[in-house]
Amino acid sequence: MTNIDSEIAQSTPPEDPSDETSQRAKIWAATMAGHSDGKYTWAHEPIAYIPFEGSQVAGQHSSLGILDLQARLEIEKLTFSPSATFSTPIDSRAQNNLPGFIKSDRLPLGNLALRTRFEHDRDRIKHFEAFRRLANKTQVHLDRSDHQRTRLTHSLEVEQIAVAIAQALRLNTALTSAIALGHDCGHGPGGHASEDALDPYLPEGFNHAKFGADVTLVPLNLCYETLDGIRNHSWSLETPITPEGEVVSFADRIAYVCHDLEDALSCGMVSPTEYPKQASWFMLQPRGEQIDYFIRAVILGSIESGSIAMLSEFGELLKEMRSFNLERVYRHPISVKANDDVITKLRELVECLLDSPKNLPSEMQLRISQGKAELTPSVVEYVAGMTDNFAYRLHSELVRGKHILDDATLFTM
Repeated sequence: MTNIDSEIAQSTPPEDPSDETSQRAKIWAATMAGHSDGKYTWAHEPIAYIPFEGSQVAGQHSSLGILDLQARLEIEKLTFSPSATFSTPIDSRAQNNLPGFIKSDRLPLGNLALRTRFEHDRDRIKHFEAFRRLANKTQVHLDRSDHQRTRLTHSLEVEQIAVAIAQALRLNTALTSAIALGHDCGHGPGGHASEDALDPYLPEGFNHAKFGADVTLVPLNLCYETLDGIRNHSWSLETPITPEGEVVSFADRIAYVCHDLEDALSCGMVSPTEYPKQASWFMLQPRGEQIDYFIRAVILGSIESGSIAMLSEFGELLKEMRSFNLERVYRHPISVKANDDVITKLRELVECLLDSPKNLPSEMQLRISQGKAELTPSVVEYVAGMTDNFAYRLHSELVRGKHILDDATLFTM
């Protein structure tokens, strides 16, 4: 009898036919405390683990097999490209709260910094509300199935592509991940149409990249290099100051060009028979093969050119695919109708909130009343942060006077 079986036998009475608790639930409950000898707790039966012997890279705790921050920075010096962005601690945040200064007698290894500043950025984004909300924000297709992309899955695909390129080029993968995961956090509900909807309400207009870096992600106090990569990830904006930011710019376009086409195919919006002849051989390849071609084209193009670049042959293919998506997917009558609906509803919602600020969150109302925030930018921030369904339900309630209970609501309803 295993320890788990023994725990179940000791902690539960004989089977009662009226007891609806399943055996699976009993097993789960029996493992509540794991395995312990009083000093340590294990998730499973303990298996001996032998830490690496003293690291060859000097660090405060390298003799214990721990790669502390000092050792990690030494490894960067040995392995990164000279052009990479190094994680050396510098004052690159708007507020001076660099990680690694938590002091507590109860904190294990409390005097030891374990993560680089860019790893802190990456992890802050992963745990941020605005990042989680991307799961319910449209990528392209508003009337989407369970298998089509959302802003969250798009961001994850961008990260995978960007890290694959950055690793090969010996760049900073933590910074690359942070930029990739955060690059679309400034997007509003309903896809790119939300930018057109919110544009008139800000003097500088609404751009999801700049809004994400300058408004949405401000509470995270991210490093300047991370914010710059997010702010300038679109090709129409300024060149990012780091090679990692440029890698994410390529990864973003590669990801959406390939997966927007795949999603359009899956919902019957386009057919392979419509592909342009000069690019059809490539567009007929599985999406994974397309991405692999593009990743390798950026790696080799960067090595040969001495800058972050893609081999021109594949740059032309990327352009052909994007042009096809523009004409056949983004300008498809279904997409146009859905986008018009998004713009109408979001503007109606903004106007309603401007007329009745009492419907804003209480903390936002307080900042406005105290003169710490202005009404219009606050309303834009609130609406931009909404998921598709929340925006639709709030619009139905405030504008149409109709309370919606069904969570499965979309702008196109």
